[in-house]
Amino acid sequence: MSTSENTVAATPLYDDFDARLEQGLAMAEGEVITRAIARDIHLPHGAGTAVLISLDNGLDHRRPNTFGPGTLHALSRTLDQVQAREDIVAIAITGKPFITAAGADLGQIAKITTHEQARLVAQLGHGTFHKLATSRIPTFAFINGLALGGGLEVVLNCQYRTVCTTAAGLGFPEVFLGILPGWGGTWITPNLVGIQNAVKLIIENPMNQNKVLSGAEAYQLGLADAMFDGADYLARSIDWMARVIAGQITVERPEIDRSEETWSAAIKAGRRVADSKVAGAAPAPYRALDCLAAARTATREEGYLREDQGLADLVMTDEHRASLYAFDLVNKRAKKPAGAPDPALAGKVTKVGIVGAGLMASQLALLFARRLGCPVVMSDLDQARVERGVGYVTSEIEKLLAKQRISPDKANGLRALVSGTTDQADFADCDFVIEAVFEELGVKQQVFAGLEQHVRPDCILATNTSSLSVSAMAAGLQHPERVVGFHFFNPVAVLPLLEIVRGAATGDAALATAFGVAKQLKKNAVLVLDSPAFVVNRILTRLMGSVLACVEEGTPLEVADTALRPIGLPMTPMALLQLVGPGVALHVAETLNEAFGADRFPVSKSLQALVAAKRPGFYELDEKGRPFVPDEARALLVQGDVASTPEQVLTRAEDALADEIGRMLAEGVVRAPMDIDLCLILGAGWPFHTGGITPYLDRRGASERVLGRRFLPQGVASLPA
Repeated sequence: MSTSENTVAATPLYDDFDARLEQGLAMAEGEVITRAIARDIHLPHGAGTAVLISLDNGLDHRRPNTFGPGTLHALSRTLDQVQAREDIVAIAITGKPFITAAGADLGQIAKITTHEQARLVAQLGHGTFHKLATSRIPTFAFINGLALGGGLEVVLNCQYRTVCTTAAGLGFPEVFLGILPGWGGTWITPNLVGIQNAVKLIIENPMNQNKVLSGAEAYQLGLADAMFDGADYLARSIDWMARVIAGQITVERPEIDRSEETWSAAIKAGRRVADSKVAGAAPAPYRALDCLAAARTATREEGYLREDQGLADLVMTDEHRASLYAFDLVNKRAKKPAGAPDPALAGKVTKVGIVGAGLMASQLALLFARRLGCPVVMSDLDQARVERGVGYVTSEIEKLLAKQRISPDKANGLRALVSGTTDQADFADCDFVIEAVFEELGVKQQVFAGLEQHVRPDCILATNTSSLSVSAMAAGLQHPERVVGFHFFNPVAVLPLLEIVRGAATGDAALATAFGVAKQLKKNAVLVLDSPAFVVNRILTRLMGSVLACVEEGTPLEVADTALRPIGLPMTPMALLQLVGPGVALHVAETLNEAFGADRFPVSKSLQALVAAKRPGFYELDEKGRPFVPDEARALLVQGDVASTPEQVLTRAEDALADEIGRMLAEGVVRAPMDIDLCLILGAGWPFHTGGITPYLDRRGASERVLGRRFLPQGVASLPA
C-alpha cells in the first residue's frame, strides 16, 4: 500500500459527532484523563514538519493510559486542531514510556446503566479513531509498549505503524471480558492480516489464558509495517516516517485471501474454539465472530456500525458485568488479600526444605528455586526416591533451557540450588519447610513432630494438604503457632491460587511469612479458615457429589456429565475427576463425608468401584480423540432406574452449590463471597463470564431459591436494577 493510496479525504462517520462528543463529557466524572500532548517535530530528509501526539495520563507505568469519554473528547479535539493545519505533512501517535494504551477505561464502562450510553461510548471511540483512518494528512502510530483493546485499535486506525522490539502486551482481551473489539478491531484486523490471524487474535488468544503478543510477534503478523530497537526506537520511527513522506520508502502490504471458503473455514474454527471454552454460555465470542464474518464484504463504515450495535448489546449483559467483577477480583483483591496480617511481621526466607520427593514435591522444589532464588533441599525415605525427585527437577530445567525460557547460566544456577537428602537434620538452617507427603493425618503429624527435632523454633512449618485439618497437624507440637496451610493447585507452575490456611494456633508471624512467600512465588493467596477441604475442593466435591448422585439414581453418565455445560466450565465433572484422579477425589469426599455427613457429601459407590479397579476415570478416548465410556467402566456404575433430565441435574447442582457456599460464609471459612469467587477463578479455572460462582448462582436464582437472598447486591457482577 503506497502513500498515495493510503491518504484519502477525511469522511465523518457520524453527522452529529461533535454533539455526541459533548454528550459523552457528562459520563466522564471520575475519569483519569489521558492527555493528548501535541508537539511539532522537524523531520529529517527535508520531509517537512510533523505533529507528534503523546498519550499520557500523568501517572507511572502501574496506571496505564486508558480511553474514557473525557479522553476521547480530548484526543478528538486535538486531532481536529492538528488536521486543520496546512503546514504539516504527518501526524504520529505514541504513548508514555513502555505504554501506548490499555484500552477502554473499564471503571467508566462499569458505570454505564443504559443501552444508549453503551452505544455512545462505542460511537465516541469509532468517531475519534476514524479521523486517523481517513485523515488527508498521513497518520502514523509508534507502538512503544503495551497496546491492548482500544489501545491496539487506536494504532490500527492509523495509516502506518511501527513497533518497538521491547513492546509487550499487544492484543485484544475483549471477549475475555465479555465484550468485543468495538473501536474498529473486528473490521481492520481481518482486512489487514487475514481472517485466520484475526480469529486467532480476537477469539483464540483471549480465550486461551488471555494470551498477548510481543512487538516482534505483532510485526511478523503484519500489525506493524516496521520494527526498531528499544534504545533509539522513537528516533528511528521518526526517521522512517520521514522517508515514507519523502517517497524514499513505499509500504507494501501483502494481499489477503478474501475467498468465501477461507473466510468461512476460519469463522467455523473460531466457533469451535468458543464452543470448547464457553459452550454457548457467554455471548461475546459469538458476536465478535459475527462481526469478523461480515468484515469480508462490509465497508469500514458498515463494520464500525455493526461494532456499535454489538458492543452496546454486550455491555448491557450480566456476563460482561460478571467479567468486570472477576477482572477486579484478580487485579485488585488478589493483590491485597483480605485478612492478611501486617507484612512487617514476615520473616526472611533464605533456605527452603521440602519433605517428600514425589511429583508434587518436585514441582514445588523447582518453583521455590526459580522464584525465591535460594537453596532448596528435598528429603525422602531412601536415596532412590530422592534421586528421582531431584532428577525430575533437573529434567524440567533442561526443558526450560531447550525452549529458551531460561539462559544457560540460569539453568546452571537452578541446578545448583536444588539438592536432596535422606536426613532431615539437613533442614536445620531452613527458614521454611513444607511437607508434600501422603494425604493421611497421622503421617503428616509424624512428619511435623520429627521436623521439630531439627529445625529452629522460628522456622515455618507448612502443609500442602488439600483437605486435612491444619489445627490437628499442629496439635501436640512444641510450637504449633508456626504451622500454616499452604495449599497449591496442580499443575503448580500454572494455577496461580494458594489457599493459605490459618489453624487454631497459627500465629500472625507465620501467617505473614506465608503470605510473603506466596508473593515471591508470584501466587495469589486467599486466607482460609481451617475447615475440611477449605474452599475449592469443598465446593467442587459438593458439585461432583451432586452429579454422581444423579448418575447413581439412574441418569445416564453422559447426560449428567454434560448437563452443566450451560455454566461454561472449563471441563465437565467427569473430565475433572479424571484430571485430579479418582483416588484423590474419593479421599476428599470421604473427609467431607466424615465432617459434614452423607446428606451433603455422600460417598459414591461408583467412585469407590472406580478406585478399586484402579481406573484413571470413566472415560477413554477413541481413535479420533473423542471421549467414550467403555463397557468395563460402565460396569462399575451402581445405578437405579430414576433418570433426571439435564435441566434437573443442573438445577440440583446449582442448589447444592448455593447451600454449601451459604454454609461456608456462615462458618467464616473466608471473609466474603468475593474470596470464594476468587478461589474458583484462580484455582479451578472458573470462567470470567460467570464472575466465579456466586454471581452465577444469583443470576440463575439459585441463591434466592435456597437461601432466600442473593450473595451479592444487584448491580455487583450484574446489571443495575
